[in-house]
Amino acid sequence: MSDLIASAYATLERWYALGHDVRPHAHARFVHDARLPLVYDANFAAGVRAESTAEIDAVLAQADALYAGCGHRQVLWDPATPPALEARLLLEGYALEHEVVLVLEGALAARGPALELRGVETAADWQVFTELCRLDHEEEARKGFHEPWPHAVTEQIAASKRAKSPAVRYQLARVDGVDCAFFSGWPGENGVGKVEDLFTRAEFRGRGIGSALIAACVDDARSRGAGPVLIGALSDDTPKHMYAALGFRPLCVQRQYLLSASV
Repeated sequence: MSDLIASAYATLERWYALGHDVRPHAHARFVHDARLPLVYDANFAAGVRAESTAEIDAVLAQADALYAGCGHRQVLWDPATPPALEARLLLEGYALEHEVVLVLEGALAARGPALELRGVETAADWQVFTELCRLDHEEEARKGFHEPWPHAVTEQIAASKRAKSPAVRYQLARVDGVDCAFFSGWPGENGVGKVEDLFTRAEFRGRGIGSALIAACVDDARSRGAGPVLIGALSDDTPKHMYAALGFRPLCVQRQYLLSASV
């Protein structure tokens, strides 16, 4: 495994953990946020190295105890995840989810138009961000990516993003007097950064707004120490082609195992 791929998996895990408690265990790391029980990515296990039946039992029991107030259990995969653990998770009814991770190592192939951008900083900004998140979640449900979510889920997901700020910097784009899009950038902690969470209102698409936001957030991440910059895309959705056209190349696959009893 290359140093870049190893650093990429470390960046992916750390991005999710930002803003939440990290609790070490003999065979895993548990990320937990009791304020946000509906958010999968604020409550999960990672770095799991349990191999024997007894070790796996202990990790799953700890997850049950820690996440008793959540309607889910989630385990992040990395290249050192033991095969015996994966097999056990599938036996227990966990579903495998994945997305393609791309990396930008040089310059972007396009930067989009000049935009009016501002950081998401004030309470009013975060309210706008939450409203745009709601539009994003409603569109995802229409596309069949998940069941329709109640507003409480959107509010907690937006709160989980806010908990990552200011390490993760969120940007709003304003076009024709309308706050219509958002994106974020983070430099990482090992020289490999990450940009994430691109959304543009449907009626503003096709105008280069996404490309301009990507350029702004890549620039921000690199100004704060990143070299290579990661971006993720669902393997069955179209943005992956846009990212590739901008110069991101496929690097690895992010996998997570999810057991969900609710949303």
